Amino acid sequence: MKIGIVDDDDTMLQFVSRLFDTEGFRSVSFRRGRDLITALARETFDLLILDWNMPDMSGMEILNWVQARIEPCPQVIMLTSRSDKDDVAAALHAGADDYIVKPESAIVITARVHAVLRRVQPRVMAERFERFGAYEFDRVGETVTLDGTPVVLTGKEFALAYLFFANQHKPLSRGYLMEAVWKSVADLTTRTLDMHVSRIRTKLQLRSDNGFRLQTVFNYGYRLESC
Repeated sequence: MKIGIVDDDDTMLQFVSRLFDTEGFRSVSFRRGRDLITALARETFDLLILDWNMPDMSGMEILNWVQARIEPCPQVIMLTSRSDKDDVAAALHAGADDYIVKPESAIVITARVHAVLRRVQPRVMAERFERFGAYEFDRVGETVTLDGTPVVLTGKEFALAYLFFANQHKPLSRGYLMEAVWKSVADLTTRTLDMHVSRIRTKLQLRSDNGFRLQTVFNYGYRLESC
């Protein structure tokens, strides 16, 4: 789970960042709205936490930009000192998933974030097996079958393939994929990722007649599409 936080108040930024790190989320902090916009052009975020009042670009302007240009749009929570009911309504109508008036306690912010993620993120199923068309994933055994025929994948290939299937039609950046599957990108080259993508595309026969295509998103990453 990768969360982008933008706030021009350093104290608030550090407080929220530490809170999410404690929850096991990967958070990236920004003091300027335009820095977040730049990051969104090359990275995938699951959730954005936006302050409203900032000197260069307001949280509402960022929300409108994201709604207009990113598909599917990441979830957005406004975290702001503006408490007027008209402001709350305007943000929710514009597409925000929740609105938190600060100051607020850590326990409430955490609960509200988890509530948004439960509503909008794919649920982690309790069942061992999960089917996507002709593909069946065994999440315990880390194996995949295609029309009942086993496909041999390495552990990393399985994790990468499942990540694509669980996020169909969502563009995933190379950085996001490397962090999610390899946990660290410090010593990892994009060539390693591209090789793994090529292997699962071939091994899983990801083509139209099997119901799925794994597309390259130019200068960004990859997207799995159902046909």
